[in-house]
Amino acid sequence: MLEKSSERKETWKTIILFLVLVVILTSPFHYAIVNLYPSRIYVGAIMWCPAIAAIITLKIKGRKVSSLNWNWGKWKYIRLSYIIPALYGLITYLLIWILGFGDIANKEAITYWGKELGLFGIGTLNPTAITIIAIILLGTIEVIRASATTLGEEIGWRGFFIYELRKVLSFTGVSIFSGFIWAAWHWPLLVYYSNNMLLEFTTFFIVIISMSFIMTYYTFKSKSLWPAVIFHAVSNVYIQKIMPPLTMNIEGTEHWLGENGIMFAIVTCVFGIYFWRKAINEKF
Repeated sequence: MLEKSSERKETWKTIILFLVLVVILTSPFHYAIVNLYPSRIYVGAIMWCPAIAAIITLKIKGRKVSSLNWNWGKWKYIRLSYIIPALYGLITYLLIWILGFGDIANKEAITYWGKELGLFGIGTLNPTAITIIAIILLGTIEVIRASATTLGEEIGWRGFFIYELRKVLSFTGVSIFSGFIWAAWHWPLLVYYSNNMLLEFTTFFIVIISMSFIMTYYTFKSKSLWPAVIFHAVSNVYIQKIMPPLTMNIEGTEHWLGENGIMFAIVTCVFGIYFWRKAINEKF
């Protein structure tokens, strides 16, 4: 952290400039989603706003875009940034199935999922084969596709924002502050999609701040923004595209399921605490 008060003030000015630009750039697309239609075009545009805000901020401050951590880093951190979100997604739904908050999808549900993914016409596929092929395709091709949009967020949030925060805050402060801002930035989407706004706002903030601890750890550890890009994409794919179709809802337990569900908040919170302790022990 910076010690000189003049340098700290200048850093906070840079942080505020970046956040103001994020709000200005994002607002038209948030408006479009809430008042027009939640098109993927608008969502994709929103996800690139932090990157554009970071680039503009760098230009205003006379700094080079190449100053961001574009290097790929060690493959170890790329692998772990795939494994961790896949693992917490799997644990979340294993607990949901075991505790009876949802059932494992039956043959009909898996068949319908296969039709949605276009897996018919390749011979006769049974539910097991459909599941395996779907997970492989979504876990690879869909993760690559998702990375094209998560890259936009992560250039801004983890490539630029947390490094500025690191100049004035501790690891804990960086993770909480950046996580809170990141979560708050999603509020129009939560308003549009929420069924139980208070509950889902609470669980979503827990999830995002918990993820922030993990992603901040791997970003600083790897000195690269790419682990965060992969982590974000894998988390979205597993918790939105892979695990929900494998689960059948049980009436009255819907609030336990999904990315805004109670179970996901509990699991990610445990992971977040683990990585927080890990970072403290490693004197981040």
